[in-house]
Amino acid sequence: MSSSLSVYLLDVAATRALVGSGDDTLLEVIRDNYGDDMARDDDYFSDEIERGAPTAYEALSAVVHGGPFSEAAQYAFQYGYAYRRLCSLTGSFLPNSNFTPHRGAWLAVVDQGLKALGITAVSVEAFSHGGPPAPLPHTFMPGYGEWTPDHIARALEQFETAQRAIDASGQAPPLEPEVLEAVTECLDWMRYAQARPGHGVVGFRS
Repeated sequence: MSSSLSVYLLDVAATRALVGSGDDTLLEVIRDNYGDDMARDDDYFSDEIERGAPTAYEALSAVVHGGPFSEAAQYAFQYGYAYRRLCSLTGSFLPNSNFTPHRGAWLAVVDQGLKALGITAVSVEAFSHGGPPAPLPHTFMPGYGEWTPDHIARALEQFETAQRAIDASGQAPPLEPEVLEAVTECLDWMRYAQARPGHGVVGFRS
């Protein structure tokens, strides 16, 4: 079974602040922009909704109002997808051709490629392990993670330091072409963020 990684460039703190904001205008903007998408999701998750899961809009409303959330842990995924819609609205979707679709331990393989180039401050595998920000209920699907501006600045410093050492030695780490391509895509995400003060990168794995 394959997975996908959706990655967004955004102001992480500002997007987090929308959780519990009670902004009904925001809700209407999202419903206007994503109504068809939410209807498709409701159709896809119709069995779960019949058993008590919130609809896409109900989950979105709970996220924006800071609750109430379903006490049934198996339905927490709806709040994760609702938060992804907030990120989609407030952020810019980043190229993800090296990560969608992907199988197995691909994210860990790319992390090894990042480490080979001296980068340890960020991890693509971290996008699959975390849950959405509090007070949203924790969920494993979709997985969620953040690269803050500080993490990105440190990662790019690490890369530049490693590149100077590689240039001096004339010996580049032996990376498979597909891994190098994925690592390059990650570096592009970081450079996009660095060019936008206060912006970071968030990722959702599903």
